[in-house]
Amino acid sequence: MLLSEFNYHLPASAIAQHPLKVRDQSRLLIVDRKTGTLEDAKFLGLPQILKRGDLLVVNNCRVIPARIFAQRKTGARLEITLLRKTDLGIWECLLKGKKPKPGEAVEIGKSQSAVFLQELDLDPNAGWIGGLWRIKFSGDEKKILDQAGVAPLPPYLKRKSPEEYQQDRIRYQTIFADMPGAVAAPTAGLHFTGRVIRKLKDRGIGVAEITLEVGYGTFAPVRSERIEDHGMHSERYRVSESAAAKIARARKKQGRIIAVGTTSARTLETVSDGKGELRAGQGETDLFIYPGYRFRAVDSLLTNFHMPGSTLLMLVSAFAGMELIRKAYRHALSQGYRFLSYGDCMLIK
Repeated sequence: MLLSEFNYHLPASAIAQHPLKVRDQSRLLIVDRKTGTLEDAKFLGLPQILKRGDLLVVNNCRVIPARIFAQRKTGARLEITLLRKTDLGIWECLLKGKKPKPGEAVEIGKSQSAVFLQELDLDPNAGWIGGLWRIKFSGDEKKILDQAGVAPLPPYLKRKSPEEYQQDRIRYQTIFADMPGAVAAPTAGLHFTGRVIRKLKDRGIGVAEITLEVGYGTFAPVRSERIEDHGMHSERYRVSESAAAKIARARKKQGRIIAVGTTSARTLETVSDGKGELRAGQGETDLFIYPGYRFRAVDSLLTNFHMPGSTLLMLVSAFAGMELIRKAYRHALSQGYRFLSYGDCMLIK
């Protein structure tokens, strides 16, 4: 398939730059795969839309403050975005600013520092912008991140200084966020509030938590004209025995398994067999889902509106069909829905 098949015009005005004050006031577009119909709704009404016995599967990863503003001895500033930590305690990171030299130390905050160890080759198909490096922190790493780090927002969310990120430290986390390690939020979960969870429980709709440590590569654009040539980034996942058992019970009782976000969907599909039965466990997944993929574990999908040409758009197109997604996106744009991470959402059933 060609990348151009997943392009559409996204006006800058449609990209939500800031979150709503109240999470559950987001708009919700209901997309019916059987009838091809669209219905406008509010996220607060989700419990009334779902059915008793349905099960929402959410990603409980917690975003670490993975973007750091550092300063070289010359006074020049660097922007470091952490990607993943190796088993040796060394971080891989993206760098914006003038290229450092291996062995160069930079100041972070008032009394912390990090050393650039080695520049790595950038995969031309990964879509990352800037240098890719290995770095090592000196001192208390958690303290460094807590004091000097900010939310690693995607590039389309514009912030000019660390102060402008203050709201995002809280708002760029879901209410399920419990397992630290992600460097991007599972944004479909950002709409949930305590009152929505209570209403779901009252209606007999369950919630199961799994973990996928969302990587910054989630936002990496596809560079290959043939999407099959794209190299998907690898992310760590964990599915507990209790979560797998809860999903199995819901399926046995004919309840729908509703993946909250593309990250939950990818994890469920990774750990399912040919019959859609799940196995508990942990590991890494680089599963790339695009049209032609046969879903085994997911019955419905709650998801935000995604960037043109992104792997996320390809996944939802695989789930709902390309023509229906094009129809839904045209409707959402014409009706003023808010797009991308802090935007509105859709329920594909």
